[in-house]
Amino acid sequence: MKIRTLYFARYRERLGLDGESLDGDFQVLDDVRQALLAKGGAYAVLAEQNLMCARNEELCRLDEPVEEGDQVAFFPPVTGG
Repeated sequence: MKIRTLYFARYRERLGLDGESLDGDFQVLDDVRQALLAKGGAYAVLAEQNLMCARNEELCRLDEPVEEGDQVAFFPPVTGG
């Protein structure tokens, strides 16, 4: 299954990427995150417990199912001021 990942804020800065295409056997969004974590290095930033995510521009949880062609985004928690 092919999906597109997007990274925002400090995740984008740490990874040096806006996003990337992934191909794998993903059932839920956390499978995508685990595949990225397995790459090691800067991807460790995605291990944060309070990480936020979206599927096809809709906020969701890590147990959200994913499908072929989905766009998955990861970003740190948003704080107000």
